[in-house]
Amino acid sequence: MMDEKLPEDREIVKLGEIFTLKNGQRPKFSEKGKFPIYGANGIMGFCDSFLVDNDFIIIFGRVGASGEVHLGKGKIWVSDNAIYTENYKKEKVYPLFVFYYLKFMNLRRFATKTTHPIITQSFLNSFQIPLPPLPEQKKIAEILSTVDKAIQKVDETIAKTERLKKGLMQELLTKGIGHMEFKYSKELGCEIPKEWEVVRLDDVAKLESGGTPSRQKPEYWENGIVPWVKSGELNDGIIYDTEEKITESGLKNSSAKMFPKGTLLIALYGATVGKTGILGIDASTNQAVCAILPKTPDSLNSRFLQYCVIFLRKRLIAQSSGGAQPNIYLYVLRDFKIPLPPLPEQQKIAEILSTVDKKLELERKRKERLERIKKGLMNDLLTGRKRVRV
Repeated sequence: MMDEKLPEDREIVKLGEIFTLKNGQRPKFSEKGKFPIYGANGIMGFCDSFLVDNDFIIIFGRVGASGEVHLGKGKIWVSDNAIYTENYKKEKVYPLFVFYYLKFMNLRRFATKTTHPIITQSFLNSFQIPLPPLPEQKKIAEILSTVDKAIQKVDETIAKTERLKKGLMQELLTKGIGHMEFKYSKELGCEIPKEWEVVRLDDVAKLESGGTPSRQKPEYWENGIVPWVKSGELNDGIIYDTEEKITESGLKNSSAKMFPKGTLLIALYGATVGKTGILGIDASTNQAVCAILPKTPDSLNSRFLQYCVIFLRKRLIAQSSGGAQPNIYLYVLRDFKIPLPPLPEQQKIAEILSTVDKKLELERKRKERLERIKKGLMNDLLTGRKRVRV
């Protein structure tokens, strides 16, 4: 099923010729079960018995997440919304190679185009795979699994760092740095340092939303140079560029406003409601974004405020939303209570948390690099464009 010319020593085989495929069965979940239950989306729980036992088991999403491919090992159960390989021809195929090939081919695109997409066992049995010689299959799988292990280690580091950040935010934003005396804050529902204040956001900051120039007027958009932030671009980090830019004319003839570098932004509604961003550039915003500017820079640090909003985000959304679609209303945001340490302590707290964020950013970039490497290797090795020495 590949357009490119394959090496001559690659044999085209049907999946059903090298694997015995079976439909999964409805599982009996157990809280103390030791055997993983695989479904269309991967591991979904545990049970007290197993359905299949093999060194490699390929699991296919049948309905629901149809076309998803997972790899199981040892004793496992497979749910009735999935199909699995019970056995395989060891003298001919290395299952880990086939697993990577199937992931590369993206079986989801072959699911039936119906209300409930499905991948059938008959389709999988007839699905064609170009098999290199067995030693080459093993070598390719070894190379790709090495990259996968590196990605997994980075994922573990990211998860560990995120847990560290969460703990630090809890500690620093309620107990501060080096305090010995505390008081109970009814507004925040917790103890805070005695020296800290609790203030309304409107007492210490100005809140303004932006706007969108008319899409019907090309002169507001074509060759625009004014950065224009949409709510979907907020990811709790710093914004150095925008997906779209408007013209000076678009800025002047709409409710869009320019905000200076260092301004805190928060998404008022949409998929990213409650997400924040700090402007690393001067920029305008749309109406789904609220800009929060300190009334006096010597009393409020925007980066500290960003961490406060992230830490208290669930409460903010809960106080504002009344319907099924979460929204943050400006009047609720203005009245929202935050803890306010003295400015030097705000800056220290922001610096500590920023250091953790930099670590997270580095690890995420490292993961992106590894994923690009893996994608390139899969494209070269699974197509036979490049051969490996065995």
